Amino acid sequence: MSSATDGAGPRFVDKVAIVTGGGSGLGEATAVRLGSEGAHVAVLDIRPEAAEKTVARITEAGGLAHSREVDVSDPASVRRVVADVATEVGRPQVLVNCAGVGQFDLSEEVAIETWNRTIAVNLTGTFLMCQAVLPYLLDGGGTIVNIASNSGLQGIPYAAAYAASKGGVILLTRSLASEYSGRGVRINAVAPGGITTPLLENFVFPPGADPTRMPRGSRVPHAHPDEIASLVAYIASDEARFMVGSVVSMDGGLTA
Repeated sequence: MSSATDGAGPRFVDKVAIVTGGGSGLGEATAVRLGSEGAHVAVLDIRPEAAEKTVARITEAGGLAHSREVDVSDPASVRRVVADVATEVGRPQVLVNCAGVGQFDLSEEVAIETWNRTIAVNLTGTFLMCQAVLPYLLDGGGTIVNIASNSGLQGIPYAAAYAASKGGVILLTRSLASEYSGRGVRINAVAPGGITTPLLENFVFPPGADPTRMPRGSRVPHAHPDEIASLVAYIASDEARFMVGSVVSMDGGLTA
C-alpha cells in the first residue's frame, strides 16, 4: 500500500492502532490515514455499520482493518473490546481517542442528561480507553493521542459541557503524560478548531443565543478532517518521539 507521507515511507508498519469514533469525521480520517501508512487499524465506534464503512475504505485501498462496536463511556464495553483487539490482532501500540459528542445549549436550560452524556463520552470515555490500553503500551512502548478542542483552551458560550469536557481532556493528557514519562509511553493531545464533520452540525445556536458573544476569530474557515488526521499521524509516529504532554492547537488562528 502506498504511503500517505511525502516520501518518508510508511510509519506504522506492523503496528496495531486503535481509533475510537472511527465511523465518521476525524476518527474516520485518522483510521484511514494510519491504515494508509501500514497500521493494522481497529476501528471502534458505537455505530457498527459506520465502523464497517471505514474498514471497507481501508481494506479496499490494500490496508488492514477490522471494526468493533464500543460504548466508550461503559467500562465493561471498553475493557472487552480492547482485550479482543489484543487477542485477535496483537498488542496495541497506538491509541487515538476521537469519539466525542457535543452541542450548543443555553447553560441555564441544558438538561443534566446532556451534561452527563457529554462528560461521559468526551472525558470519561477518553480516560477509560487510556486506562484499558496503557498496560499493553507499557509492555513494549506506544503512544496515545487524545483529541481535545480549542473549546478546552478558551471560554466558549453555549458550550459549557463540551468545553468542560475538552478542558478535562487537556489536563488528563498532561497528567497521564507526566505519570508515564520515561516508561516508553508518549501521551499528547490535539486541540482542533472547527472541522467539517457530522459533529459540527450539532453546534447550532439555540433560541435566545447571541452569536456575537462567540470569541474573536470564531468565524475562521473550518479544517478538513484529513488535515487534522495528518497532524495526529505525525504525533503518533516515531518522528515525534520528543513530544510528551504536548497540546497542539490546529485551529486556523482561532486561539491566536
